[in-house]
Amino acid sequence: MALLFLAPLLVLSLMYFIFGSDNPDIDVVATGAPAEVIQQLDGDHLTIHDRNAYSTNQLKKDEYAAWIDFKKKELHLLNDDPTLSNQLNAALNQSHQSETPQLKAIYVYGDKNTTIFDTFSPMLIGFFVFFFVFLIAGIALLKERTSGTLERLQATPVKPFEIISGYMIGYGIFAVIQTILIVLFSVYVLDIVSNGSIWLALLICLIVAIVALSLGTFLSSFAHSEFQMVQFIPLVIIPQIFFSGLFPLDSMADWLQNIGKVMPLYYAADSLNSVMYKGLGFSEIATNLGILLLFAFAFLTLNLISLRKGRNH
Repeated sequence: MALLFLAPLLVLSLMYFIFGSDNPDIDVVATGAPAEVIQQLDGDHLTIHDRNAYSTNQLKKDEYAAWIDFKKKELHLLNDDPTLSNQLNAALNQSHQSETPQLKAIYVYGDKNTTIFDTFSPMLIGFFVFFFVFLIAGIALLKERTSGTLERLQATPVKPFEIISGYMIGYGIFAVIQTILIVLFSVYVLDIVSNGSIWLALLICLIVAIVALSLGTFLSSFAHSEFQMVQFIPLVIIPQIFFSGLFPLDSMADWLQNIGKVMPLYYAADSLNSVMYKGLGFSEIATNLGILLLFAFAFLTLNLISLRKGRNH
């Protein structure tokens, strides 16, 4: 009953805070701009950072929305959010026409035809891998518990670590096959954007599958039926969707962004977006992968604790 009433309240609260957040300031770097132009552009959620020198590599590192090079009359758009880039490009070229020259748009990621779907479609791959592996693993192990198979195993000299390892390997084989099918189908059939290494994208999704597998098997110990396992979805899965990049994280309050950083899909989505959309390599996502592996280790540890308690009872 607690799940039944708590889940919708949690989701509604998250939607209220996320969609009720103010629009964030757009940070833009400018080089070679006269002081009067800086004053004209600065304001209305647009913050101009005046620099003597700048580069595209710095723009990638700082993750500002754009860099205006007034000497070359160029507008370098980071384009990690195509909707924001189009709005910014139009605003800068249409306003203050007497002071600001027409700027040539140069896109760091993607191009002028890039859509918002191109940026979050890689995140959808990670979500579907996480969701289906979590659900299938959780329900499968739940049946082992309700049928008495797990209890009979616990009555034998088999150690809890060996039981968990066996289930993880068994379900893991199917999770790997499912993950490979989802990634290959998305890239080669649906033609979802893939500017980086397909092998690196597969590696990310496989680690995501391991996290979902370990989490699903752990939460199954708290469920007594398939219906209760499904009730975990609005509590565990849906909140993570809000922090996976499908909704702009910059528009959220700081405390909401901090909540997102304790959710596996936050790091999975950022890694997939970095590889498949931005074309980055392993070194740029190594930290995210390490955090995902820590999540998997933590859930596996909780699984062992749960099994030991069940054996003691």
